[in-house]
Amino acid sequence: MYFISDAHLGVGNDSLKRERELCNLLDQIKDDAHIVVFLGDMFDFWFSYKYVVPRGCIRLLGKMSELADHGVELHYFIGNHDMWIFDYLASEMPIKMYEEPCIIRYDNKQFLCGHGDGLGHLDKKYDFLRRVFRSRFNQKAFAMLPPRLTFSIAQRWSRSSRQSHSNQENHYMGDSREGIVIYCKEQLKIQPVDYFLFGHRHTPLDVKIEAGNRVARYVNTGDWLNHRTYAHYTPSQGLQLLNYQA
Repeated sequence: MYFISDAHLGVGNDSLKRERELCNLLDQIKDDAHIVVFLGDMFDFWFSYKYVVPRGCIRLLGKMSELADHGVELHYFIGNHDMWIFDYLASEMPIKMYEEPCIIRYDNKQFLCGHGDGLGHLDKKYDFLRRVFRSRFNQKAFAMLPPRLTFSIAQRWSRSSRQSHSNQENHYMGDSREGIVIYCKEQLKIQPVDYFLFGHRHTPLDVKIEAGNRVARYVNTGDWLNHRTYAHYTPSQGLQLLNYQA
């Protein structure tokens, strides 16, 4: 079982290099992977028009289709950059799409997975923007604009979002300042979870979560912009946070 997030393909001069490395990893794991979970923001921006497909990322899309055809179970948790992907992937391949965190069961374990944006509600401004961006009315209005304009708007917003990320601490900031950790503790109080898997933070993390008499692990898969990290679970070795090796 593999977990990958935050490739942000389509941005940066090394986007093609990152995409090739990611596809190489998927080639490496194809024969032993039962499940691959994409934890969001694999694309820096995506908007699923009825007749128009955004340029780029064709290698990853082809590799995902290849994995699905090979019998690998695919899951995709929509992030804050690719939240407008809608049903495009699901219409092209057998893949389960999620807008909110959800439990995936494997090997008698419970993996609560999601992208991670907006959890813990520490940023009220972002909570408001998230509701705006996920409004069906706003999405339909946005779809009426020509793609050249929408992608220009999205690129400016994406740059602003990345700048915000760059200003965040790139290490564990403590329980009270980590929105995902706050969310994990809340969830562990109401249901048994073995592992929490999230992205969004762009920082590889492995944190012990305790609530009452329950104990779990929160692993953040980091990103493919700077870290090239991902998580791998096996029944014999448990959950590991790994670095990509060519």
